[in-house]
Amino acid sequence: MTVAARDVELVVALASKVGLEPNEDERKWDHMGALLVDAALQPRTRYKTTVWPRARKVYDEWPDARTTTGFRARLASVDLPAHLVWRRTSPKVTKIYDLTSVMGELGIDTVDDLAARFRDPGLERDTRDALRRVRYVGPKTLDYIAILTGSNSHIAVDQHIAAFVRVAGARARAYDEIAAVVRAAAAKLGCSPGALDAAIWNHMSTRRAREK
Repeated sequence: MTVAARDVELVVALASKVGLEPNEDERKWDHMGALLVDAALQPRTRYKTTVWPRARKVYDEWPDARTTTGFRARLASVDLPAHLVWRRTSPKVTKIYDLTSVMGELGIDTVDDLAARFRDPGLERDTRDALRRVRYVGPKTLDYIAILTGSNSHIAVDQHIAAFVRVAGARARAYDEIAAVVRAAAAKLGCSPGALDAAIWNHMSTRRAREK
């Protein structure tokens, strides 16, 4: 994809102006149950106060759900909405079940298995195609899942990332366009795309909280 040089320079300039400090820490779960709960609940939901505590609860209380096999066994025997304190008719609950089912079909049992598929272009394409069959799973959720496996090469373009690019004055608006601009800006700043994604997300979420 052709990236407008002006858009890249505007994003780099704003990153410098607001003092972004990208770091290369992995945002990674080593627990499939927690990863899938995190990925399914996160769209349009407060992460720190709503998503994180529930994913962490699964991590802490269901050590056997570290694998897809173990998580599937839990889902078959436990009332998931009650455990998460989540509305049982929510599409996000269905998404957890469906994502878990597809992981099982693909033979993905651990986070390391999933991470390996996102490192291989062919396997990543097949994985994304399979997961896209799950309702309400789009490019952002797929990139976010990759990030949760420890990838620093993926960018999950959500409202915070899109808003930062817009505030910078860049013209990119489509998902792939914004991702390409952030990726090119990261190269200019000498960091990974994932590190810049995280720095932008932290900055914009903090700013939004201050404005409320």
